[in-house]
Amino acid sequence: MNPGRELELMLTRRQLFGRMATGIGAAALSGLLAPAARAFSNPILPTCPHFAPRAKRVIYLFMSGGPSQIDLFDYKPSLSDYQAQDLPDSIRMGQRITGMTSGQKSLPVASSMFKFAQHGQCGAWVSELLPNIAQIVDDISIVRTVHTEAINHDPAVTYIQSGHQQPGRPSLGAWLSYGLGSENADLPAFIVMISIGTGRPDDQPLFDRLWASGFLPSNHQGVKFRGSGDPVLYLSNPPGIDRLTRRRMLDAVNAVNRIGHDTFADPEILTRVEQGEMAFRMQASVPHLTDLSDEPPSTFELYGEDARKPGTFAANCLLARRLAERGVRFIQLFHRGWDQHFNLPAQIRGQCGDVDRASAALVTDLKRRGMLDDTLVVWGGEFGRTVYCQGELTASDYGRDHHGRCFTVWLAGGGVRGGVVHGETDDYSYNIVKDPVHIHDLNATILNRLGINHERLTFRYQGRDFRLTDVHGNVVTPILS
Repeated sequence: MNPGRELELMLTRRQLFGRMATGIGAAALSGLLAPAARAFSNPILPTCPHFAPRAKRVIYLFMSGGPSQIDLFDYKPSLSDYQAQDLPDSIRMGQRITGMTSGQKSLPVASSMFKFAQHGQCGAWVSELLPNIAQIVDDISIVRTVHTEAINHDPAVTYIQSGHQQPGRPSLGAWLSYGLGSENADLPAFIVMISIGTGRPDDQPLFDRLWASGFLPSNHQGVKFRGSGDPVLYLSNPPGIDRLTRRRMLDAVNAVNRIGHDTFADPEILTRVEQGEMAFRMQASVPHLTDLSDEPPSTFELYGEDARKPGTFAANCLLARRLAERGVRFIQLFHRGWDQHFNLPAQIRGQCGDVDRASAALVTDLKRRGMLDDTLVVWGGEFGRTVYCQGELTASDYGRDHHGRCFTVWLAGGGVRGGVVHGETDDYSYNIVKDPVHIHDLNATILNRLGINHERLTFRYQGRDFRLTDVHGNVVTPILS
């Protein structure tokens, strides 16, 4: 095979036009295509934001596994009257359920064994499991009617993160990075941190594609911070390599990459150059970011002593605030362990103990610093849990299967009204009876708070304009201030 001929056959359309730009017709072509060329060459959309934003950044506290809305936010006192009775067909209405409970002889109703009380001026009902979040209800908007079509973890998490149940599309954070960029040249626009819950430490794994850039340029993918060792792999130089040597090495690699770009006109080569430069800058910025020695004792009184332990949810919440202060656009904290199919009462206590104090502390901390107004905080998982018990129902124990028909998400700051409870479910917390909010609606609302019209944030790929919300989505205006 002739290598030269092979190269010609592998030439993409983008590379072909890149080479044509050096030809005789370049002047005429640039005149005809000037507006499109300018937009295409700019990786940050020149039209974003589309209107004045209320938020500059997002901190997304993702409760991976599916928190039980019935045991946390969606108070159903009448369920005790139906305890152990089979879920009525009139409520289920033949709706699809997972293979884990579809074979059970019965689907017995399991009311929550936890106490609820009203809190704040708004009188929102919150479980005893979340005493600290209960104290900030006047600062948050509780949406009880979020719903999704997915009923298993991987497609459900992929769906709410990327707008599609099949992998391969950009995540929410990647879309925001693409549309708005970063306010800090020394840190990525999109950073991810993961913590493992004490409720169920062997819970569902999380894949890096959940914060991937999909078909967007790869510099928009999320950068994962680790909970032990260097926050980012290869952050520290190996023995014998100082910063000046690293700079010279990077310059040499960049020079080779630019030759490759001039030869092949592949824009991803320039993306790699940009990522290399970002990595070099992060070697200086990240150690200062993760050094908590400048935090006063009052910080740890607020977040708890767990905030001193790298990798915990509390420590990640504190780092999220520090990242927000430094202009990082999208910060996502994944907390695993919410998949309580069995032994829910014991497991969910541990999970809530992990996140309750730190979640409330983050909102309180941002508010004290005057940052809550332009920081949107989101708290929720990929779906909820069933009202019926999975496995054996006893007086002291029950489990719950996946439930996508209705679940609860709360939001704070960034132009979201505090003290609001939006939507209503039926007496079984099984179906929505008022103000449904699809996950496309939720994502459209998040984009809206950052000044983005979700219908206009698009990227052309394989001949089609793609967007996060596909062809769906309505902004949930009742929760906006």
